[in-house]
Amino acid sequence: MTTTPVRFYQVGSFAVGNRLLAPELASVQSDPDRANALTSGHRACQGCGEALGARYVLDAAMAAAGGRMVTVNATGCLEVFSTPYPESSWRVPWLHSVFGNAPAVATGVAAALRALGRDDIRTVAQGGDGGTVDIGFACLSGMFERNDDVLYICYDNQAYMNTGVQRSGATPPAARTATTQAVGPHPGNVFGQGKDVPRIAMAHEIPYVATATVADLRDLEAKVAKAMAMHGARYLHVFVPCPLGWGAASSHTVRIARLATESGIFPVFEAEHGEVTSVRKIRRQVPVEEYLRLQGRYAHLFRPTRNEEVLTRLQAAADRNIARYGLLGDDAVPEPASGEPVLVGAAPHLEHPARPSDHHAPSTSAGPGLDLHGNPAPDPRSDPAPRAHEEA
Repeated sequence: MTTTPVRFYQVGSFAVGNRLLAPELASVQSDPDRANALTSGHRACQGCGEALGARYVLDAAMAAAGGRMVTVNATGCLEVFSTPYPESSWRVPWLHSVFGNAPAVATGVAAALRALGRDDIRTVAQGGDGGTVDIGFACLSGMFERNDDVLYICYDNQAYMNTGVQRSGATPPAARTATTQAVGPHPGNVFGQGKDVPRIAMAHEIPYVATATVADLRDLEAKVAKAMAMHGARYLHVFVPCPLGWGAASSHTVRIARLATESGIFPVFEAEHGEVTSVRKIRRQVPVEEYLRLQGRYAHLFRPTRNEEVLTRLQAAADRNIARYGLLGDDAVPEPASGEPVLVGAAPHLEHPARPSDHHAPSTSAGPGLDLHGNPAPDPRSDPAPRAHEEA
């Protein structure tokens, strides 16, 4: 990784606060003078991983660019909840483009700045997985091929969330969405489809490709800073859980992202010019089932009976990632030592009825999410539970 991991195992969660570090090692988010690129007042759902990721990324990018940066935003959840006309939560120069052409618009912005002789102003483009993996993919591939001087960020919540949780090319196998219902002999999204865009980006041999999650702030900030120090086409793929679309508790956003990494289902790595240069090692390996259990979109894998065949295939996919990227280090902890609670036994969320869906987008959850101890999570519409950024 681009950072030196600091492990304080005594806290159980592997977390370490800024108060334990020297000031020069503190995160951008702990700086009271940070850009606060996505400020309060937006209309994201409680626990939205995309809102969290966008703030982390753009604050780090603004810090790296010395405040001289232009951002291009594709249509999607991030644009919808942040800019209900005439309001805006953005505190950075920000342009909205349509669903499919954010990479092309960003290319034009970078070219215009170059024509003006403003090489000191950097260009960042961002979008969700629908606008990136599917609708905007041709423009993105062109941007990669031309090696345009743009850092493109994909916030991957694995479906089209703002239009009603439809499947995207980033939706994982077996996940239920509004268009991949849990019915028939093979419920949920089918195996063998979809795109691994980080690997496709690597195939273009662009200067920099990286993956990250909202569960590891320091890793994410370090990768943004590294990407901003480079020129040419760069791609950062950020894993951002969606409580509404995934049928998870809003307080579980960071935990789910962490479990995705620790199970191997979402590999975290860096690559330069098509070659993997570093990986984020798994510190405490967990079975992929522990990641799945917190999400209602996988409820059909546990009821009315366990679907052992599908669970085995998903575990095999995680194991394949672990082998491909060498994610297990010599000092990995094979089983939970202490601290973090682990869900065992039958999936508890299956014992509770589903709540009505939110008006913003229909829920695909079969039941409420869980808190850290496996109990039903508080209803976000009636309980002032902490936001995801507070949990982080």
